[in-house]
Amino acid sequence: MRQALPWLLGSALLGSAGLAQAGLFEDDEARRAILELRQSQAELRSQMDATRKQSEQWQADSAHRQADDSAALRKALLELQNQLEALGADVAKLRGQNEVLARELAEVQRRQKDDLVGLDERLRRIEPLKVSIDGREFLAEPGEKRDYEQAFAVFRKGEFDRAQVALVDFLNRYGPNSGYRVPALFWLGNAQYALKDYKEAIANFRSLIAAAPDHLRVPESMLAISNCQWEMKDTKAARKTLEELVKAFPSSEAGVAAKERLGRMK
Repeated sequence: MRQALPWLLGSALLGSAGLAQAGLFEDDEARRAILELRQSQAELRSQMDATRKQSEQWQADSAHRQADDSAALRKALLELQNQLEALGADVAKLRGQNEVLARELAEVQRRQKDDLVGLDERLRRIEPLKVSIDGREFLAEPGEKRDYEQAFAVFRKGEFDRAQVALVDFLNRYGPNSGYRVPALFWLGNAQYALKDYKEAIANFRSLIAAAPDHLRVPESMLAISNCQWEMKDTKAARKTLEELVKAFPSSEAGVAAKERLGRMK
């Protein structure tokens, strides 16, 4: 019994020591677990802080980017607006220039039209005209036709002094090739006969006959020469002229009148 007691005490002590040791082991593990938990919490807290900082940084960067983007957008819109205003000004300027050009073009066209009308009028003034007088056709300048008609109009008024001046001036101006030469000589001779300038009248009637011996005014001119000779008391010359008239143009009115006068002279 006494021998078993020490053994029991030893066993008990050994058992107590084992329990104590087991308790110590459990405390160390708990501490390690706590430390590990605390470390994990610290790491988690650190990760959360880092994540929060990253989020805050991202938000800040995003805000900066948005601000920058907004500023860039406003700048782009402003530049676009300025470009549109400049384009509008250019369009208005071009529209104004077009209006000016349109007015200038209209003015040029009007002037061209006036110039063409004026040119056509000037051409009509200088372009030869076909004229028919005393049964003959010829070309005459517009000014030539006008001057002859004005001179003849003076003769028809009975203003023989002025008619003589106008007809002499016409003949000198347009020369021997004028188609109006024969009628101008005829009316000039008649004006001078009316003014009793018989010698000049005879000279112009003879110029007419020499210039156009087959003209229808020749018989009348020969009768007029006879009248001038008669007024000059040159009966012999007057008779001879009448005889030549009857012989050359017997069926003409002047020839018939000459034949009657010759009968009265006998």
